[in-house]
Amino acid sequence: MRLSYVRIGGLAAGMALSLTLAACGGGGGNGESKSDGSPSTIKIGFMGDLTGENSALVIPPANGAQLAIEEYNKTNPPVKVQFVKYDSQAQEAQAASLAQKAVRDDKIVAMVGPTFSGESQAAVPILEQAKVPNISSSATRTSLASNGWKFWHRVVTNDDFQGPQLADFLIKAKAPKKAFILSDQAPYGVGLADAVDKELKGKGVQTQRDKVDEKAPDFSSTVTKVKAFNPDVVFMGGYYPVTGKMLKQLRDAGVTALFSSGDGSVDPQLISTAGTPAADNVVLACPCKIPFNTEIPELKKFSADYKARFNADPLIYGTEGFDAATAILDVIKSGATDPVKINEGLAKLDFKGVSKEIKFAPNGEISSNVIYIYSLTKGQFSLLGDTTTAKLG
Repeated sequence: MRLSYVRIGGLAAGMALSLTLAACGGGGGNGESKSDGSPSTIKIGFMGDLTGENSALVIPPANGAQLAIEEYNKTNPPVKVQFVKYDSQAQEAQAASLAQKAVRDDKIVAMVGPTFSGESQAAVPILEQAKVPNISSSATRTSLASNGWKFWHRVVTNDDFQGPQLADFLIKAKAPKKAFILSDQAPYGVGLADAVDKELKGKGVQTQRDKVDEKAPDFSSTVTKVKAFNPDVVFMGGYYPVTGKMLKQLRDAGVTALFSSGDGSVDPQLISTAGTPAADNVVLACPCKIPFNTEIPELKKFSADYKARFNADPLIYGTEGFDAATAILDVIKSGATDPVKINEGLAKLDFKGVSKEIKFAPNGEISSNVIYIYSLTKGQFSLLGDTTTAKLG
């Protein structure tokens, strides 16, 4: 998810520039040490919106990372890991402030996150200056990979890949002649809608566009436009609150076309917002692998362990949070406890994670670009597979 709600301003940039962080990196300096001075405990952080309005998108990867660390600690390793959470509430200035605390006071050796793209743009420069490796489970803004960061990574593909892949799936599944492209007014929703629109137009599909104010009480004027256009498919760029509201109003107005959206809508709250009758004939794309279908072998153990630990089913980006933490832990197992050494180890990693193959390109991007397709049928989620294998029933 791009997940950017406010633009980074002078406050966050100024805070980053005002700090001298060269001596503030991790290395377990704030943890326990052995008799020879080497650390017996080091700290890994997690940053994301843990209590804000979009926390449903962040708690699963936080839990996934926590599960990986707890499983690691149960093996009684020479160096144990303390997990430290930082609640950004999706606020960029807050993310920057928390990043300073993480490297200056807590002396973390690595960070899972930040989870959102906006807070990544604010916090990663601070982590970069302190030479603390960080792996996002869900920040998908394409431009993040163009900053020249050496300590930044992500285990999901970017928005420029997600949009066209979904559009191509819609063409393959429905051969639409007309598509109505909707979005809220936030950068994430607009950007994803732009990518879908461009790909559909390029493949000969007639499109029409409209944007909505997510805070508006109803979308009646837009619903009227969609109904008059009589599209074969509808795409909505945005997060589950606005997407669910739009889905309900379209269905109430008699629009039965295949409805689609991106990763910001892959959450059960989409169903509760739209209502079960409306949550039908819906497809969603995500660079995440969610074990709605626990018959998939590689997801069985993870799903069972997650549910046993947190008394909940793993949802969006839960597997990615687990894989991001596992990547860091695998390097620590090799003997690296210093942030710079951990970062060097991440560059050499290549393993089969729960969500996908975990291997990083030199710019921090994940090497495997995979988009998964989910369906909503009568209020029930199903994982259909990736875009190369998924089929609508």
